[in-house]
Amino acid sequence: MKFGIFIDLQLPRPWAEGDEEKLFEEALEQVELADQIGIDYVWVQEHHFLEEYCHSSAPELFLAACSQRTKTIRLGHGIVVMSPKFNHPARVAERLATLDILSGGRVEWGTGESGSRMELEGFGVDFVDKRPMWAEALQEASKMMSMDPYPGFQGKYFSMPHRNIVPKPLQKPHPPVWSACSNRDSLKMSAQLGIGALTFAFVNAEEAKFWVEEYYNTFKRECNPLAQVVNPNVAMLTGFMCHEDHKTARKLGQEGAQFFAFGLGHYWRDGVHVPGKTNLWNEFKNRPQSIDQQLERERKKAGMGGIGTPKQLIENFQSLENAGVDQLILLHQCGRYRHEEICKSLELFAKKVLPEFREREAKREKEKQEELAPFIAEANKKIISHEAMNDLPPVEAYPLLWEKSSSKDAQKVPDRRPGMTAFWKMQVGGKSSK
Repeated sequence: MKFGIFIDLQLPRPWAEGDEEKLFEEALEQVELADQIGIDYVWVQEHHFLEEYCHSSAPELFLAACSQRTKTIRLGHGIVVMSPKFNHPARVAERLATLDILSGGRVEWGTGESGSRMELEGFGVDFVDKRPMWAEALQEASKMMSMDPYPGFQGKYFSMPHRNIVPKPLQKPHPPVWSACSNRDSLKMSAQLGIGALTFAFVNAEEAKFWVEEYYNTFKRECNPLAQVVNPNVAMLTGFMCHEDHKTARKLGQEGAQFFAFGLGHYWRDGVHVPGKTNLWNEFKNRPQSIDQQLERERKKAGMGGIGTPKQLIENFQSLENAGVDQLILLHQCGRYRHEEICKSLELFAKKVLPEFREREAKREKEKQEELAPFIAEANKKIISHEAMNDLPPVEAYPLLWEKSSSKDAQKVPDRRPGMTAFWKMQVGGKSSK
């Protein structure tokens, strides 16, 4: 089983001048440390307007900084919001390819739809359109990175003429694709489309086994790839804080993991938010202690299996490994975790937990690839190959276009308005023609 860390950039109120700068700098140091100690992946969220819960609104910039501070760790978007109203598909393709070059081919392309009202309506997206927007944009962005030139597209949610998107990524035809999954239905859909599943819901080992088996059975039977290459993988999130003393681990880690779950519920399920005013941390600390809520928190203790001593983590993580989980993502920074404790936790994990999984991981990956090889080959046959454009229409610069247009109208009544060519000269040269 591989391991990743999860960058959420949480910043509970109250805020002081310089807090965000410190948050970002410490997060970069944590990624550097993760790279040095052998963590396989770093996943960085994209969210917008979600105060306190997530200040990671430009993950492509954060990951670019990571690319220059690290050597081997895979750089994962967890996720890129694919709606064209958030990110135009051509811009997604350009940014991914650029990051892939800067990192030496280490990009993982996590994708998603977004789901909170705060974000969707902030960018003018109707909730019912978010999934078809995601599918349309993902399919076309994958073509943009793999076609030379891209033939253009007339779609429901975005359109553009033929262009050659540059640069191209180092990984061919494009970086591995993942999709954010919050439930079994979205996990199954990822398998049907040949996409890796990023499961950001806390589940226990029994649930994980069921989810993983359903994912791979679906991939084997029903895969019709959406992108230009398949990526059969399942990654799951867990709370995380490693300490030699169980009580200390719980004291340091439990509240942060609970705040993560609380913020998720606030923005996606039952919260009332006043932008710039609501104090999410205070609401979390003063939440009612009803019996129903206590039961809900007990249920979410599935996400607490990564909070404890090295021995406890080995036991809990092995149960997820045995369930077939390909990658476990450690929720290493949330709530009011202190940077120093985060680093100590990661170092202890690397020293006493990670070695228990390394040798088995290589053997297991080899066996997995051998088992899936015929199914991957069958899925690859279903990938739609897009023919190159034979007749490439030229794209003339504006002055040439306007000149041709004006010559066609030469036999008509003269137009005494300033010509578009003269207007262009004014814009470029800064001076009007005499």
